[in-house]
Amino acid sequence: MTASSTTGSSAPGWRGLVEDWAADQQAFQVPWGKAMMWIFLLSDTFVFSCFLTGYMAVRNSTTVPWPNPSEVFSLQIAGQPVPLLLIAIMTFVLISSSGTMAMAVNCAYRRQRGAAAALMLATALLGATFVGMQAFEWTKLIHEGVRPWANPMGAAQFGACFFMITGFHGLHVSAGVIYLAVVARRVQQGRYEHGPGGPNYQIVEIAGLYWHFVDLVWVFIFALFYLW
Repeated sequence: MTASSTTGSSAPGWRGLVEDWAADQQAFQVPWGKAMMWIFLLSDTFVFSCFLTGYMAVRNSTTVPWPNPSEVFSLQIAGQPVPLLLIAIMTFVLISSSGTMAMAVNCAYRRQRGAAAALMLATALLGATFVGMQAFEWTKLIHEGVRPWANPMGAAQFGACFFMITGFHGLHVSAGVIYLAVVARRVQQGRYEHGPGGPNYQIVEIAGLYWHFVDLVWVFIFALFYLW
């Protein structure tokens, strides 16, 4: 590796920026992979913002009563409805996964490969659990007659908003589970021990950025869709 590949172009202004991009170097003064992840997360933020803004607009404009989340998302326990029980467990599981992911990043930078891989797999397992519970929630609502185009409990737009927003978020969690599993396997195999500049575990931090973003988005979905 040449010196310029780690320090970037010496040319000033736009010329240097273009040279850095063309040579796959540090145009943003941060590692290329991390910069691309931030750009991806920024674009995803716009998408989720549009979804949630559209949802709020639809909910405020509909003339048909919106279903009560405490009733729609309740579970029957001993014959009694318990409001939002499943959603509370799902939220706890996903927030807990952020904790295991943060510990995985810490272990990775300490070069504790086994602990980092185990914590990443634990994070992936919690994510898979979340997706499983979300599938159960979808199945329950579909069984009760909720569809993207119809809703026997109130405004028809409820089904479309629910399946679109939670489905899009669920796809992100599912992709994250696969992503974490792949990175964890490579960490365990020592794939990042012998980089051009020595051991480099930034990929674990980049995976962590994605996972924390997915968790943060869920907090907004939880607040706007289940508590409002």
